Amino acid sequence: MKERQLIEENNAKRELLTPENKQYYSDMLIYIRLNPSLSQQYSEEVLMEMLDHLLDGQQEGKSARYIFGDDPKRYADEIIQNLPKEKKRKVIPFILGIVFNLISWMMIARGITMLIVSKFRSVENIVFPFSSLIMQAIILAFVLFEVWFIFRVIQNSLFNQSANEKKNMLKVGISAALSMGVVIVVGRFIPHFGPSFPFTWLASLLTGAILWIVVFMVRRFNRN
Repeated sequence: MKERQLIEENNAKRELLTPENKQYYSDMLIYIRLNPSLSQQYSEEVLMEMLDHLLDGQQEGKSARYIFGDDPKRYADEIIQNLPKEKKRKVIPFILGIVFNLISWMMIARGITMLIVSKFRSVENIVFPFSSLIMQAIILAFVLFEVWFIFRVIQNSLFNQSANEKKNMLKVGISAALSMGVVIVVGRFIPHFGPSFPFTWLASLLTGAILWIVVFMVRRFNRN
């Protein structure tokens, strides 16, 4: 079975678990899936085997703690150590997909913002490619940091009965606000240099939309 089929079947079968077993298994599932270096195909196959094993044990009156032990994090870490890593030829397109998807949304947001603001005052549409590339690289770096930070917060909250969801959301919110503040401040100090050309709101919107469609179609093709 392909990765997508395994995920769909896993989602359906998890509904057959008792609330306690579902919470136990779901924590391990998220913990393993949040490890981007692992082969997703092999990860989903192992997760399905674990789920089938748990469902069989549940029919015999056994709990997830009885089957997998009282330390689910340790058990999940042992599984991660034995899973193969994702091949570089799959990791690189995945990363590029994130980058181009981010750029497409930035283009779309720029076009919409310029269109709205232009209704009230004149808007400067001159673009300096070199300065823009530096700014986009900074934004991308902070976005990737925020993604990593969110993953860390989620991982730390797993297997932890005393985890405070509101506190975790506050941490993420503060981190995102600080990152945005740094990006805005840094953006004000980046000088305009090199060649320039006009880039209207319509051109920005169309470029972003086309790029988003390309990324979407490539992802859809890879899934099939």
